[in-house]
Amino acid sequence: MERNKVIVAFEKFGRSFLLPVSVLPAAGILKGIGAAFTNPSTVKMYPFLGVKGLQIFMKLLVTLGDVAFKNLPLMFAVGVCVGLAKKEKGSAALSAVLGFLSFHYILNFLLKTTGTLVVADGLTKAQVSQLMAQSMQTKVLGIQTMDLNVFGGLIVGVVAYFVHKKAITIQLPQVIGFFSGPRLVPILIMPVMALVSLIVFIIWPSVQNVINIISVLILKSGYIGTFLYALAERFLLPFGLHHGLNWPIRTTELGGIFNVNGKTVYGTINAYMAAISTPNGPIDPNITRFSSGKFVYNMFGLPGAALAMYKTAKPKNKKIVGSLLLAAAGTSFLTGITEPLEFTFLFVAPMLYAVHAVLAGITLLSLHALGAAFLTPTGHGLINYIIYGVLQGTRTKWYLLPITGVVCFIVYYFVFKFMITKFDYKTPGREGDIEDIHISTKEEARSKYGLKTLKDEMREEKQEKMSTHDQALGLIECYGGRENIVTVDACITRLRIDVKDKAKVDKKRIKEEYHAMGVSENGMQVQSIYGAHAQTLKMEIIDILGIED
Repeated sequence: MERNKVIVAFEKFGRSFLLPVSVLPAAGILKGIGAAFTNPSTVKMYPFLGVKGLQIFMKLLVTLGDVAFKNLPLMFAVGVCVGLAKKEKGSAALSAVLGFLSFHYILNFLLKTTGTLVVADGLTKAQVSQLMAQSMQTKVLGIQTMDLNVFGGLIVGVVAYFVHKKAITIQLPQVIGFFSGPRLVPILIMPVMALVSLIVFIIWPSVQNVINIISVLILKSGYIGTFLYALAERFLLPFGLHHGLNWPIRTTELGGIFNVNGKTVYGTINAYMAAISTPNGPIDPNITRFSSGKFVYNMFGLPGAALAMYKTAKPKNKKIVGSLLLAAAGTSFLTGITEPLEFTFLFVAPMLYAVHAVLAGITLLSLHALGAAFLTPTGHGLINYIIYGVLQGTRTKWYLLPITGVVCFIVYYFVFKFMITKFDYKTPGREGDIEDIHISTKEEARSKYGLKTLKDEMREEKQEKMSTHDQALGLIECYGGRENIVTVDACITRLRIDVKDKAKVDKKRIKEEYHAMGVSENGMQVQSIYGAHAQTLKMEIIDILGIED
């Protein structure tokens, strides 16, 4: 059954954020390190850091970080357009840049024409800044324009995408045929953005008021809002919809409107970066309430759950289970990548995942209540905790993490151990042969429960164009041919084929040409993830090879 079009559009839009935000971790690290070592209190504590050359270098890092954070609207305009476009992405990027410039130049023209442009004549810099803030104006790439923040970039990105989508298919008359297709997009984007600018100029003040009201409501939701955010984010993750919740909170007014060192800042990431750049200034825990707790359950809670799974595994399976869970827990602790563990919960039993979501909500709520004030653009693990927490000094209250982390580890361990044994959940190592022990992938978990993302539907469309027989023939070839295949089997989601020589298996082709969601090895067995389709492929391959099931 076709998924709701609204959900598909929401997911597609959320996934388009990934391109522009992929720059933020690196930019954040540069700015975080630079801000930490140029902080006056840090320099006072460690005088050797005051060396002029070192301070110049650290200020350079801050400047490099600001390149991304001060140009987020442009990055989102280009990133969203390119992320949504399916072809001619170069033309899409150029159109987004041109559309962004056109948008703000025309807004500047409209402000001048209506006599509402703030003029700096006879005013101090502080007075101009205050007046521009009151008038909802700012400067973008040197253009004085309406202050739309990241929303301006999102508007341009979406409009540029639709113009690009329609224009690249238009074939002009032969005499001007040179301008057809991708060349037509930049030509059309300017008049279209002129119209969009006029509409935005008229309606945005009212829209901004609504956004401000929503922002205030989110801030006033307090601890309950923090808990519900964490709960919603975890429940959206299996559907691939969590990006649509996270990035508006992190980069727009929906995450809060904060006053940092006399300047109005929108979104949690922007506010935190401004706060750590302010010498010795306190950090409002409302800025970090959707982030601090993630460090705790990523670095301590999920490893506690991994230990519970290890302890409840059968003794004969503990060696292999331990190595798999140690790697997954270590990844979660160091980098904040939690999917191997979270999707294993989901694959084994949705109730385990639901309990994890509730515990995650309680963890975020607790850190908010304690006043923890550390945040990262993405990746809530040890590396970013040191950069954005420890190195920024005690004003982040970084010392709360190890204290609450121990408690979180213990709670996750005992809760998960109780549930696994009480309800006999088949976590890795509790049943089946040793070759069946594995950490579940997100594709595997989603396939088991019929949860489909846009990516899954695209993969299924490709599979439908290829018959099962042709797919089976291709897989036999990819596995090294008949002579290299020993046995063929399948579990719920994986096609399991034992081979004589693993070097002859073409994993790349299995994934790219024959649409496996993933390929892994276990001894001389090569496993391809196909969801429920794995059993069908198994029977087809057995029939072709003429071997017994």
